[in-house]
Amino acid sequence: MKNPLAAALIPVVLALAGVALLVWWASAELIAPQQARLPKRDDSDQVVEPTEAPLPGEPLRGDGQASRIGGAWPWFRGERLDAICHDETALARNWPREGPKRLWSVDMGQGYAGAAVRGGCAYVLDYDEVALADTMRCLSLEDGREIWHNSYPVVIKQYHGMSRTVPAVLQDYVISLGPKCQVTCWDTDSGKANWLIDLVLEHGTTVPEWYAGQCPLIDNDRLIIAPGGKALLMAVDYVSGDVIWQSENPYGWKMTHSSIVPMEFAARRMYVYCGSGGVAGVSAEDGKILFSTTDWTVSKATSPSPVILPGGRIFFCGDYNSGALILQLTEQSGRIVAQTVTRLKPKQFSSTQQTPVLFDGYLYGVRKRDKRLVCLDLEGNEVWSSGSEHRFGNGPYMIADGLIFVLDDTGKLTMAEASPEQYKQLAEAQVLDGHDAWGPMAMVAGRLILRDFNKMICLDLRKQQP
Repeated sequence: MKNPLAAALIPVVLALAGVALLVWWASAELIAPQQARLPKRDDSDQVVEPTEAPLPGEPLRGDGQASRIGGAWPWFRGERLDAICHDETALARNWPREGPKRLWSVDMGQGYAGAAVRGGCAYVLDYDEVALADTMRCLSLEDGREIWHNSYPVVIKQYHGMSRTVPAVLQDYVISLGPKCQVTCWDTDSGKANWLIDLVLEHGTTVPEWYAGQCPLIDNDRLIIAPGGKALLMAVDYVSGDVIWQSENPYGWKMTHSSIVPMEFAARRMYVYCGSGGVAGVSAEDGKILFSTTDWTVSKATSPSPVILPGGRIFFCGDYNSGALILQLTEQSGRIVAQTVTRLKPKQFSSTQQTPVLFDGYLYGVRKRDKRLVCLDLEGNEVWSSGSEHRFGNGPYMIADGLIFVLDDTGKLTMAEASPEQYKQLAEAQVLDGHDAWGPMAMVAGRLILRDFNKMICLDLRKQQP
């Protein structure tokens, strides 16, 4: 037999529970943070892409201080875009057994993003895996301590790393291009975000496989980027974020991992870019396409940048059985025409992601097929290779003070003479203990910044004075 008191209390209890639920729901709505712009993961761990550009937050200050060390490596491949350090700092020709002195070490999110340096600060676009945010970090060149950081929310799944690009830094601004193609201008002193352009939402960009690897280019006081969507290239006022011009994209080429390179030819300045379907030269003045060719494509991922050679020639290289190629530009009836003059097979030269260095009339780079450092003449002929005893990998390399520095996949750094005479190794040392040490190098005043998958370090390579 039912209890009459219990039966009478049931509706009261249910009513009170309903009121409490309504109060909790209303208060939760009032205090919940606004996250409409933050992309979510659903139950299947798939990223739900946002419909609005992310909003950068407010900068957070650290205890670091800008160094008084002079010099700059202000963007990808250095001040002259050639992966050569041109300052007059004398470097040591040998190292102690333990290797060059490590000045500092900083943990990083998974990836390969390299540093740009100016004003005693190193800037790197890292990925914060806890906050799920692209994070611009300003570090002291002196000791690596963080001066400030700022970020915007974006969900990135681990896909052979997360970060990949090198920012471009001027006196007052640092420009970054994130893994999912958000272009952001940050104030170098305060860390405040001045503007953000979402290339996917605003310009129809398709995020490349393994995320964006293109590094922003600053040229003639303009930001030059390649959306590869509605426009192949575009010029942006880096102070305001306003678009100055956009080039056509008649073939629908998509963004690749390759970065844009400026070039002078026939009294005209242009930007050479490797899109998904070929190569184009775009006028620096108005964005008009001056030449295009489908002679150079890479089947899976175009990563190395073009190398401008003397006499109107351009060197390209890649992986996935693409080898290398040299284009010759000529002027015909007022038009610029690109013709292939040399094609190298992969066994002659190929590169997965690093761009060869042109130095004193020769090209230096690591050949993918046998992992050897090679020297090529400007016709693509091999002058020397490092031989079977000296093999490297997909890591970066650069030249300074007549020396070439090569980092292999595991973090072993090798120093050799940058000379066409022969391969002459001077020293080597295990400077990192990780893996996938692929991030582009930066050097300022004898300080070499390197990174592997999870750590960035700074080494002192200066010649010690008595």
